[in-house]
This record gives sequence, C-alpha cells and structure tokens, in this order.
Amino acid sequence: MQHILDAIQAGDTSAEDFANLELPESYRAVTVHKDEVDMFEGIPSKEKDPRKSLHVEDVALPELGPGEAYVAVMASAINYNTVWTSIFEPVSTFGFLERYGRLSELTKRHDLPYHVVGSDLSGVVLKTGPGVTKWNAGDRVVAHCLSVEMESADGHNDSMLDPEQRIWGFETNFGGLAEIALVKSNQLMPKPEHLTWEEAASPGLVNSTAYRQLVSKNGGDMKQGDNVLIWGASGGLGGFATQYALNGGANPICVVSNEEKAEICRKMGAELIINRSDEKWQFWNEEGTQQNPKEWLRLGKKIRELTGGEDIDIVFEHPGRETFGASVFVTRKGGTITTCASTTGYMHEYDNRYLWMNLKRIVSSHFANYRESWEANRLIAQGKIHPTLSRTYTLDQVGQAALDVHHNKHQGKVGVLALSPSEGLGVLNTELREKHIDKINAFRGV
Repeated sequence: MQHILDAIQAGDTSAEDFANLELPESYRAVTVHKDEVDMFEGIPSKEKDPRKSLHVEDVALPELGPGEAYVAVMASAINYNTVWTSIFEPVSTFGFLERYGRLSELTKRHDLPYHVVGSDLSGVVLKTGPGVTKWNAGDRVVAHCLSVEMESADGHNDSMLDPEQRIWGFETNFGGLAEIALVKSNQLMPKPEHLTWEEAASPGLVNSTAYRQLVSKNGGDMKQGDNVLIWGASGGLGGFATQYALNGGANPICVVSNEEKAEICRKMGAELIINRSDEKWQFWNEEGTQQNPKEWLRLGKKIRELTGGEDIDIVFEHPGRETFGASVFVTRKGGTITTCASTTGYMHEYDNRYLWMNLKRIVSSHFANYRESWEANRLIAQGKIHPTLSRTYTLDQVGQAALDVHHNKHQGKVGVLALSPSEGLGVLNTELREKHIDKINAFRGV
C-alpha cells in the first residue's frame, strides 16, 4: 500500500497516474468472524469486549462491479453500529450479509466468513467500475453509508424507502475501517478541503442522520424559533443536532450528563442547558418496569423555566426506552418526536393519552437519502456545520476505540487513521480552516 500512500501524499499525482496504480491483492481491514458469533453468549452487554471480537488482518480485494469504486481510505470513524457488530447485538450482522448475498451474482461477494466493518471514510478514489461517470481516480472524497439498489419504484421518491436499502459496512461488507473500501459510486461526495482526513471522515453517518431527523421534511422539518429538546446534546448524534438547531434559528434545549459536556454545548453556542446529574431524574423505578409521570412533570417544568414558559416543538430522540415516555409527555400539542437508534433499549413505552389527545406525532428516522447526505456534507464543506471529533485512534487500536464508545467514554465522534500516517494531514483550504478553527476543535481532547 505504500506506493498508493506516496501517490496521495505527493499532492501532484495526475488522475491518469492514479488510475494506473497497481492495486494490491489484499489489504488490512478490521473484521469480525462468523465462527465467533457465540463468543459472548451469556455475558451481559456492557461486559462484552470488542477488543476480543474485532480483528485487524489482511483480506482479499473484492471484485469491482458496475457502478462501484475502490477508495483508498485515509481515515474512518467509530459508530455505534460498529459496536453492535462487534458484540453481535441485537443480532449477528452475518445474517445481513447472507440475505444480501442471495440477491444477485454480484452481491454474493458480500457473503463471506468475515465482515469488514465501518460506515465512514475519507480518502481518494483509486478505480471506478463500468458506468461510473461522475468520479475519477484521484478524486478526494468522503462516503455516506446508504447502499441502495434502486431497482424498485419504491425508493425513487426517497431512497431510504428502497426495499434493498442497507447501511454500508454494517449490512454490507467491505466497509471503511480498512485501507481500501468498496463503495457504490453514489455514496461518494467531495471531501471538505478545510478539514484533515480524520476530521472529514468523522461526520458522515451521524451528520446525515441528524440532518434528516431534525431538518429534513422527512424528519422534524425544523423551522426558525422552534424549541428543540436534544438528548445527549454533546454526543455523536446530539452534537450535530445542536449545531443544526443553532444554525437553523431554532432554540436547542441541550440535555447532558455533566458540566464538562455542558461546556461543549456552550462552545457550540447553546445557552439553554439541562444537566441530568443536577436534576437526578428517575423516569423508571429501580426494576425498570414502571415509569414515574411525576418526573415527566418535573422535566416539563424545567424546560419551561428555560424557554420562558414555552413547551417543546421537536424532541430529538435517540436514547429510546429510558427517555421516550418523558419525551412524548413534554412535547407541545401538535409537536413532533423524531426517533432513531434507541441506545438504552428498543422497547419504548409511553402514555398514549398524551400523544393521541394532543395530536402529537412520532416520526421514525433512519440515516438519510443521497440528497439529504449531500446537503449535510455541503454544510460541512461551507463551514456552517463542524466535525465533533474528540480523539483519534489507529487501525490497530480499533478494538479499544470501540470499547470506549461502548462504555460511553468518548465525546462527539472518535476517529480512526487508516492509511494516513498521522493526524493533521489532508488540508487544502487553510483560509477557511483558520476562520473556523475554534469550532473545528471544540470537542478535541475532551
């Protein structure tokens, strides 16, 4: 891979020279193994250790198909879907690969006894397959993680509704935590050139997810002046939701777990902040079997203290079971609860009287379509939305990185260097970078 890295770092390698680079037969990648899916059986979720299941090894370069591209991965990032893959919860991802493999002769490539994981990347196009006209070898790119076949009419109004919609690197193989990734060419977007490789790689999944969930008409359809309750407002998803609320003229009410996280929200420009450690809400009894509506009332009172008596227009919901009943309750009449992820549990419970009799809406949201992803990346490139990168690991440290995310020992996003030999490389637009450097570094070192 050294000759590929040399060509990238040279800075003046032509598209023709990139296209003529000899590609290796194999490359280093982070994998999970099919014969290890039962390794954590009987162990509580929080005690499952991704360092034991994530392997860094050489894998064969897959065949390049029509409409696809090889990308030399300079950097990637850790998402919760990598954590879920590594602990084989809620299901093993090999079931996804098996089903995808049955779709066509070409998709059989994905059904392997190992799964190359990762749903983010920044890097350089090495080669494109037949039919690709928009991208060329040598293009500096980032990739969103929507993989669609687009052979059904269902997806042509919103590609997230395609019956063959999948998340690349989670429900498909050959993901971004590797030296080379295989992507569909319509996953590619221009790299924001004021960012380093690791900074540019980090927003992809969560930035697009937050855009659809909060801004898009497919999600919250946020408008100026809306009061937006954001759980985990300094986290991977919440950090972007907070920025979108501020950038769009809304009023984010940021819920965080400690003062350090509250300070991150202030750095982003938020003023209305609730520290859960101070409030000590107990939305559920100790057994986790019954909710306490009095605590919902207390949350609503705290919100109105901050907003001057107004209730919430949109709740940005992703914790799930722990908070969902409270989220439904505190939303104003006619308001919206947008939901994804459910990191504290998928089985939500809420009092339907407060939803039905007050004409509230629950809107499900999952990643983003190509247009939404492009718009979200465009805002990053313009310096209006910024990465939330706090720490960067190497490819060999991915197990530890995933463990830290699993145990919530991180802030914002955690980056991973693949081919890039060090942090800080890849910037071309220094003027725009200097203009926004404080915002770019808001999460660093936290």
